[in-house]
Amino acid sequence: MIRIYNTLSQKKEQFKPIEPGKVGLYVCGMTVYDYCHLGHARILVAFDVITRYLRHSGFDVNYVRNITDIDDKILRRAAENGEVYTDLTERMIAAMHEDEARLGVLLPNAEPRATAFISDMIAMIKTLIAGDHAYAADNGDVYFSVSSFADYGKLSRKKLEDLLAGARVDVEQAKRSSADFALWKAAKPDEVFWPSPWGNGRPGWHIECSAMANHCLGDTFDIHGGGPDLLFPHHENEIAQSECATGHTFANTWMHAGAIRVNKEKMSKSLGNFFTIREIMETYPAEVVRYFLVSSHYRSQVDYSEDNLIESGRSLTKLYNALRGITPLASDAVAQTAHDTLFAKRMDDDFNCAGAMAILHAIAGEINQQRRDGDEQAAAASASVLVRLGSVLGLLQQDPELFFQSDSGSGQGNELSAEQIETMIQARADARKARDFAGADQIRDELLTRGVILDDSREGTSWRRG
Repeated sequence: MIRIYNTLSQKKEQFKPIEPGKVGLYVCGMTVYDYCHLGHARILVAFDVITRYLRHSGFDVNYVRNITDIDDKILRRAAENGEVYTDLTERMIAAMHEDEARLGVLLPNAEPRATAFISDMIAMIKTLIAGDHAYAADNGDVYFSVSSFADYGKLSRKKLEDLLAGARVDVEQAKRSSADFALWKAAKPDEVFWPSPWGNGRPGWHIECSAMANHCLGDTFDIHGGGPDLLFPHHENEIAQSECATGHTFANTWMHAGAIRVNKEKMSKSLGNFFTIREIMETYPAEVVRYFLVSSHYRSQVDYSEDNLIESGRSLTKLYNALRGITPLASDAVAQTAHDTLFAKRMDDDFNCAGAMAILHAIAGEINQQRRDGDEQAAAASASVLVRLGSVLGLLQQDPELFFQSDSGSGQGNELSAEQIETMIQARADARKARDFAGADQIRDELLTRGVILDDSREGTSWRRG
């Protein structure tokens, strides 16, 4: 029985999908005007694990994650670059796909782009106007009338009167109320536009997700997710416009991942304290970054630091060390174990990855003991369970030797590349052949100080990062 913390009710609830055995999941994706930062990676990985576990539990998951490919920030950045906005968005979408592939994030079932659903948005706006939930202003904009939705604020627990009291005095003349938000924005001179009944323009940000979620998943679906900064006003506005347009509950369960913090502030582009995913992966392997993100509960805030990434590298290294030199039995040859049961119990409790990770380390400890006892068959069976459960978290799916020989495989930011290490190993072999044992030992010691351990055998010299 899976229990999920529902932001709407602010408590854990037993998950009951609308259609037994199937899950409709919508997650707000990226606005593609720049490279994804670690805060974005947090969202990508969190909902990747959630999707993986739901499928592991037998659910048929229809995972939809949108792309916002038209937006003020996109147009501004394209103008700064002196390029067509579509060239910018295509480049950033390709970069996003590269980043998520390296992080082991599986592609969603659908990845709708806002510009492909303009007609759906216009149709929804028409419905809202017809129901007196929206109005066309004299300036060509169309606004949603927040006062027309009695439940406005039910997700964020904000009260309309408080929002109005705290609003600026200089309300835009086109709006009837300061709390109203744009559904359609009239095009500025020389700006990209689409024709509409209210004149040339483009959609507001909030209407995009309502239209795309409705198109892909229907009037009501099971889970809506996103980052913590989207709870208000974006998700609140989605609920208002969607439920006024359809007359049905928009999403039954609302999930919000925790923020990445730097010096106790949320990592964001607006604050300028962000690190892109690709910048971090220049120093730390992708799987180490994923381990760092997965090892905390998805709702918790995560503190970014070099020390935390290094510690994640060490912890992941321990798991791969347990698998090293073992050929795991085929997964279907190993029956469900007590570890599987406990892992499921932890994940059933609102996807408690931190608790599930402890199970992986417990299995690794058992493997090490089984090998010390000389029970290689038991170790191979346990390794199979470790790899099987690791896959649910998107971990431990590469050959251990490849992990240990990858650049910065230990997650400690080593400077030497694999090619440099191989060159030094060859130089050591040449020195030994010339009976320059002092020189050979000097190379070995230098490698050791750089975190590279050599293993000599009859077959030659292998290496790993320590």
